[in-house]
Amino acid sequence: MSEEKKIPYKIYLEENEMPASWYNVRADMKNKPAPILNPGTLKPVTFEELRGIFCDELCKQELDDTTPYFEIPEEIRNFYRMYRPSPLVRAYCLERKLQTPAKIYYKFEGNNTSGSHKLNSAIAQAYYAKKQGLKGVTTETGAGQWGTALSMACAYLDIDCQVYMVKCSYEQKPFRREVMRTYGANVTPSPSDTTEVGRKILAEFPGTTGSLGCAISEAVEAAVTQEGYRYVLGSVLSQVLLHQSVIGLEAKAAMDKYGIKPDVIIGCAGGGSNLGGLIAPFMGEKLRGEADYRFVAVEPASCPSLTRGKFVYDFCDTGKVCPLAKMYTLGSGFIPAPNHAGGLRYHGMSSVLSQLYHDGYMEATSVEQTAVFKAAEDFARVEGILPAPESAHAIKVAVDEALKCRETGEEKTILFGLTGTGYFDLVAYEKYNNGEMSDYIPSDEDLAKGFAGVPQFPGNEI
Repeated sequence: MSEEKKIPYKIYLEENEMPASWYNVRADMKNKPAPILNPGTLKPVTFEELRGIFCDELCKQELDDTTPYFEIPEEIRNFYRMYRPSPLVRAYCLERKLQTPAKIYYKFEGNNTSGSHKLNSAIAQAYYAKKQGLKGVTTETGAGQWGTALSMACAYLDIDCQVYMVKCSYEQKPFRREVMRTYGANVTPSPSDTTEVGRKILAEFPGTTGSLGCAISEAVEAAVTQEGYRYVLGSVLSQVLLHQSVIGLEAKAAMDKYGIKPDVIIGCAGGGSNLGGLIAPFMGEKLRGEADYRFVAVEPASCPSLTRGKFVYDFCDTGKVCPLAKMYTLGSGFIPAPNHAGGLRYHGMSSVLSQLYHDGYMEATSVEQTAVFKAAEDFARVEGILPAPESAHAIKVAVDEALKCRETGEEKTILFGLTGTGYFDLVAYEKYNNGEMSDYIPSDEDLAKGFAGVPQFPGNEI
């Protein structure tokens, strides 16, 4: 182990306990995530190939699985200081309501203007685009949190922002859409007829309500066909998990300060950005054999990539214009049911988290959305924060763990990620309150359709 790896993580924190560096958990993984592949050659993607899509500095971060810490540029730290460190809160009222001996803590990432954790990576990616002299960036968004955060970051840095928003979210969440437009972003429902790949998807899936895979395809095409633009992504990629490590670094610093050690750490999981960020330094300790924790990824039953997906190479997008990533996937053609009200609708999971899950370092479970919204409202009534539907997946399982402690008498310490607020998700809350929300669990036959599109080559058979 290098001398750099032996340096305690605390040295990478400022005096106010806000991280001065991002932590790259890949550096401590014995089994590194499999490299992303060029779909044409099936060889690992090179820096030169990636830089046509992503900013140069982000390409370097994406490909680096050995450097444990990346210094956060001063300009980004100055921006972080507007809302970081974010609160680590003990849920006393929830504990009393549940009558549990468990101690429940949540790391609250909704106390910034964008309303979610997504701003941590949005400002970093917009900064590197600005530093490279680009005109703007393109991206996709599902529930709208990432698009909101990126539009805010781009407005702050005065660069253009083009967002392709999953069509059903575009229609279900008009207020989130309008916040993006208020910050100056151009928002297009996806799939659209403004791109070649969008027209192709519309022809193949008439009347589709869209998916993140569709929106990614359109955003990538928009980036590579416009001079001075690059594509940025709000989850899944290793660079995003790197930026989001500020969540876990702060949480660990606060808990260490008061001598608290969590027994179980819970996060909602769609593409993996918040979960990967929350668990990063704790997982680092587990990988190095310094401490042990139980990690639980919570995903929607309607889009269960970890719990029912296949661990294979797959396209990162529906249009199949992006590189191949080895991950737990439902197939790039999988489109969540239109009644799925929250985010967490990506067909695959971060390669980093997929490898950790495959190697047994973390668990995964799926929950149905009516139970999720019940947990959200129960939490709001006692803790005073209306959570994003995505965050409420973690709340549901945290409550379940606390109730188990009530039955057994165990005094476990539970930490979960409250990734953002749900004040722009009131259409979904309205459906739940009106009894109009239903649960949908895809059948094996439904999933088989997505698996059929997984690329077949030696060593990648399902």
